[in-house]
Amino acid sequence: MTLQAPLDLDGAIALADAVASSAAFDTAPLDAAKQLLGAGEVVLEAWVEAAGAVPTEEEVEGYRLLALHRQGAKGNPTFNACRETCRELVYLRNVVEMSLSEGDLAQARHHLMLEAHVLRHLGLFVGGKLHESGLGDFCCSSRPLHSADSTITN
Repeated sequence: MTLQAPLDLDGAIALADAVASSAAFDTAPLDAAKQLLGAGEVVLEAWVEAAGAVPTEEEVEGYRLLALHRQGAKGNPTFNACRETCRELVYLRNVVEMSLSEGDLAQARHHLMLEAHVLRHLGLFVGGKLHESGLGDFCCSSRPLHSADSTITN
């Protein structure tokens, strides 16, 4: 399977699902890990653009994802709920690379799947916040999405 960079939030979640379901194991794990990290950037770009800003090209600690999170959290402290999720995406991408450098393909694939799950979580969190501004006031609580007064329709 050839992975491709997603164009939007839904594409990022679809990529995460494809990797998590093991469909991407025909692809080199490091390439897939880098694509998942790039998909995380796409997710945060959607949040920044929804706030009316232009997504930064800057990096924090060597990663654009972390700079996008910082940009997205300005003026909206509830967005800090996904800071550790973003950091975990970076960490898992690095663990995949380290595992491969040690010749442990099974460990690399395991962490690649974890990275996919973390990306999916980030995508669902941001997608939820785009619909319900109170989502994430306390970690990743989805209660507003399931309450009777929610504006989301299935």
